[in-house]
Amino acid sequence: MERVGLIQMTSGPNPQHNLAYIREQVIALAKEGATFIVTPENSLVFGSRKDYHQHAEPLVNSPLQNELADLARDNSVWLLIGSMPIQQQKGVTTTSLLFSPQGELVAHYDKLHMFDVDVADGHKRYRESETFTPGSQIVTYPAPFAHLGLSICYDIRFPALYSELTRLGANLILVPAAFTAVTGQAHWEPLLRARAIETQSWLIAVNQAGVHPCGRETWGHSMVISPWGEIIGALSDQPSNLLVEIDLTQVDELRAAMPVGQHTRFSNQLQN
Repeated sequence: MERVGLIQMTSGPNPQHNLAYIREQVIALAKEGATFIVTPENSLVFGSRKDYHQHAEPLVNSPLQNELADLARDNSVWLLIGSMPIQQQKGVTTTSLLFSPQGELVAHYDKLHMFDVDVADGHKRYRESETFTPGSQIVTYPAPFAHLGLSICYDIRFPALYSELTRLGANLILVPAAFTAVTGQAHWEPLLRARAIETQSWLIAVNQAGVHPCGRETWGHSMVISPWGEIIGALSDQPSNLLVEIDLTQVDELRAAMPVGQHTRFSNQLQN
């Protein structure tokens, strides 16, 4: 069994304010026995294009990342920061960062799919590509306790990504997010459960929640879903944390009993 902690929060534009909340929650969850802790998308900075670009850091050896590394090491936990702005040679990415209990940055994932849509809420127009540069690589990481598949928010609408994560060995898929209240109410749970069922993987989805200083409203309802599609634990629409035990042997048992991956007719090996 692995004890996983989820941190649901209402991030704002000030990274130190957000980091203080993350630190408080990590300490509390570690004391309860969490060995792996996950935060939402944009957990360090949630605001305007100016805010993201102002606080973007180069990857590794940067002030915010050093504080996060210390936090993981001081509490002996694996820590996934759902995303924060990272400076690239061209532009800024929104990037997940995975820290080991030794405080090492062992993996990172640049969000692939940009949320360029119109939503019937107060914000109305979302154009993520005007702020961030999309990533170009699918990322998994073989941690000692699970083979992690990394994704972020809008990625959840693209099932081919999750099929590829599974093909690469993932059995625990991570979905840090900032799902809007409107799209979240309609699609959050069904999309997450579908991806867990399709991939026969554990899925951990950690969302932003509430009304943010910039005026955006996010859905919350972070949850942990089993490979069978069952919701094992969930939060409501307020900042909070959740501790859930997951059993990775369920993945192997289910994939052996129902070998969907072996039955697919849509692989590269399919011949006419």
